[in-house]
Amino acid sequence: MSKGTLYIVSAPSGAGKSSLINALLETNPTYDMKVSVSHTTRGMRPGEENGVHYNFISVEEFTELTEQESFLEHAEVFGNYYGTSRPWIEDQLNKGIDVFLDIDWQGARQIRIQMPAAKSLFILPPSKEELERRLNARGQDSEAIIARRMQEARSEISHYNEYDYVIVNDDFDAALMDFKAIIRAERLKQDKQTAKYNSMLNALLAEQ
Repeated sequence: MSKGTLYIVSAPSGAGKSSLINALLETNPTYDMKVSVSHTTRGMRPGEENGVHYNFISVEEFTELTEQESFLEHAEVFGNYYGTSRPWIEDQLNKGIDVFLDIDWQGARQIRIQMPAAKSLFILPPSKEELERRLNARGQDSEAIIARRMQEARSEISHYNEYDYVIVNDDFDAALMDFKAIIRAERLKQDKQTAKYNSMLNALLAEQ
């Protein structure tokens, strides 16, 4: 069995990263895929489910896992801790499952150091104007928060050249097609095909 691939996916808020990942999982059943579920110490919000949106744990539990080096990366955001489970990801990859990690450029740097075989994708908006329009269309944030997100977007986008692949999400269907093409190309690489078709290759190469 070939190992799965860890995909690091980053983008500024509003670029459509989560929508693309969700659409990929819903419309591409050919391969086994999962989204990494982070651990966090923040409280559960209405509508959230433990183990689905996040793994909700106490600060004490988080500290213990950190000391055990159980996180590939972890960070503090607005007083709450977030971390990516190393054992869970390694287990999924060993089962041949592709794992998608929705994370910012700083977390991506930490992951690359520990898992250099990971592939990284950056999702770009087609313009600043379109990004701001999408943020406003959500109807979730105040003008002040949107202004802050636009400032953060510039910083996030400046790191696009650290990634293996770049997708411009101008037309959603086209961007999704590009996303699928990357996954398929990675799955068709020689080492993965050799592991998948080992018996067939041996038969083809066997002497008459």
